[in-house]
Amino acid sequence: MSGPEKPKVIGEEWSDERVKSFLFLSPYDARINPDYYVLISAYEGMRAEDFERFIGFFVEAGRDLNAKDSQGETILDHVSRHKRMTAYADILKAAGAKKAAELE
Repeated sequence: MSGPEKPKVIGEEWSDERVKSFLFLSPYDARINPDYYVLISAYEGMRAEDFERFIGFFVEAGRDLNAKDSQGETILDHVSRHKRMTAYADILKAAGAKKAAELE
């Protein structure tokens, strides 16, 4: 089995196929922005090095790094609140992600 339905195992190597499989996730609720949903799912399910590869695939696919959730926040807003996750915030910033306030 490969993909987002497989539980996260620390130290396990993820193939490009498994990382890319997150691109095909769909939100359970049509009111949720699909790009935000995919980003938050990847953030919650991947180690930083896999997340960095995922972001490359996400951008290459033409997806929106600055998609917002129902409260108007971007993934960078969300990740930035988690002080121990600076690597993820750095990955997002390097790819061009912005906080919602920067987009206004």
